[in-house]
Amino acid sequence: MFRCLAAALRALALLVALALPALPVLSGAALAHEGHDHGADAPPAPAATAPRAEAVSERFELVAVVQGTDLVLYLDAFATNAPVPEAGVAVMTPEGRRKAAETAPGTYRLAAPWLAAGTDHDLVVGVSAEGRTDLLDLDLHLPTPIAAPTAGPSASGAAASATALADRLARQSPAALAAGGFLMGLGAFALALRRRAGQSLAVILAVLLAVGATLVLALFLGGAAQAHEGHGPDQTQPPVTPAALTGGTLMERARRLPDGSVFVPKSLQRLLALRTGLTAQASVTRSVALPGRIIPDPNASGVVQSSVGGRLAPPERGFPRLGTRVTRGEVLATVTPPVQAVDVSDMRQRQGELDQQIAILERRVGRFERLSTTGAVAQTQLDDARSELGGLRDRRAALDAIRREPESLVAPVDGVIAEANAVAGAMAAPGTVVYRIVDPGKLWVEALSFEALAEGSRATARLGDGGTLQLAYRGTGLADRNQAVPVQFAVEGEAKGLRLGQFVTVLAPVGPARPGLPVARSGVVRAEGGSLVYEHVSAERFLGRPVRVAPLDADRMLVEDGIAAGRRVVVQGAELLDQIR
Repeated sequence: MFRCLAAALRALALLVALALPALPVLSGAALAHEGHDHGADAPPAPAATAPRAEAVSERFELVAVVQGTDLVLYLDAFATNAPVPEAGVAVMTPEGRRKAAETAPGTYRLAAPWLAAGTDHDLVVGVSAEGRTDLLDLDLHLPTPIAAPTAGPSASGAAASATALADRLARQSPAALAAGGFLMGLGAFALALRRRAGQSLAVILAVLLAVGATLVLALFLGGAAQAHEGHGPDQTQPPVTPAALTGGTLMERARRLPDGSVFVPKSLQRLLALRTGLTAQASVTRSVALPGRIIPDPNASGVVQSSVGGRLAPPERGFPRLGTRVTRGEVLATVTPPVQAVDVSDMRQRQGELDQQIAILERRVGRFERLSTTGAVAQTQLDDARSELGGLRDRRAALDAIRREPESLVAPVDGVIAEANAVAGAMAAPGTVVYRIVDPGKLWVEALSFEALAEGSRATARLGDGGTLQLAYRGTGLADRNQAVPVQFAVEGEAKGLRLGQFVTVLAPVGPARPGLPVARSGVVRAEGGSLVYEHVSAERFLGRPVRVAPLDADRMLVEDGIAAGRRVVVQGAELLDQIR
């Protein structure tokens, strides 16, 4: 019994001796190839952006980005972040002075094959513009190249044999190895049945140990085979060079960094048209926002009304359409007064009476003319008769004109037809507004103010689409209107696109002047719990600063707290910048 047990233990020891040298190798290979992680010397994951360097001067901001074997230079104005086109850009490289070619406004490209010679490059860039030259220093760092993994020292002796055996077994199918182990266990069990009954316990133990060792070996060998599936024993990884890590196929994206700042590559800044401005202290006056609307200038506008009721009719050239420019005195429409049946009867009776009186006076004038030659009738009597006859004829002609000639509606001022209610054949009541004429270059704004405004104050107005108007004070009313008084301003400059009755927000100054920090209204972004502005802290990084603001005018806001003077603040594209996550 003890001899059989010793034999079984020796067989198990042999299997373990063969398996143990291979286990570290096989398990290490399996772990190494799972996810392709080759140990602590593996390179870090490549960054989401290409290698870059930046430099600034009093006038310029420069960013250099490595794209393959080229160096792309983005040149912007330091204060405004606007691209600087048509500048002379020369770079002192290890190969000497090289001039970069402009590929887009503010974007310059330079061939840089010397990038592969090392990982650290100190470059001097000369930028010439507007008769001046600025020198900027760039400190460019490239990723360290990663060499291909080398094979370890060769094994010898029993370890080499065990390793070779493990490699041969690793190429076998796991199912075949498991089946072989199971058959070996069955053979050992059948052999044990032929021994004495007293040895049954040792045989059973030997069989169980042999089968267990075989299954363990098959498990490890099968895992190694699966780990190496698709990877031949002679496969090696090619070395990684800086040029491979800086290929031009990498798409740079904006992202919000863990510290809350926003990283925006220069290439994307050009697409978003981000512009900045330097904050500076100034003497400003607090403004109040007033509701207002566009009204016409009373000296450059008018209405066309019918003085009598009648039927509208077009002039010879037809009714003028909306937007037509007309001149003062131009006939725009005619009104024919209606004549009732009773009025027609009275007019006919009156016409008959006038015709009879005219006939009598005509005969009297004829007699006076004959008698005046003999001196029987004085010349004065003849003249009086002639005058009376002329007056009767005028009255008769006026009655005819009332029935035939309509009233002409003429333009009272020069301007543009802003409102038209003329329809051929329509009946117009006395006082009906047929046309409204406005001079589009002379418009006013009427606002309702709850605070007293200084006479002669200059104000601004903000339109719904973001446009602004400059306003000049014209006067303040004394009549109360909804607990406010109307204030009128004249629109200065061009007023294209405005319409009568359009609502605007008037920003009028109130109170004394005081020092403050004005910023562009487009640079203030509404955030949770307040407002913020984005400071341009570096060439490709922006940081949101919570601020407390107050309205200043149509284009600016007054920063009361949150940022100091001399900072670069985004004045265009801040809303787009705030959406980056």
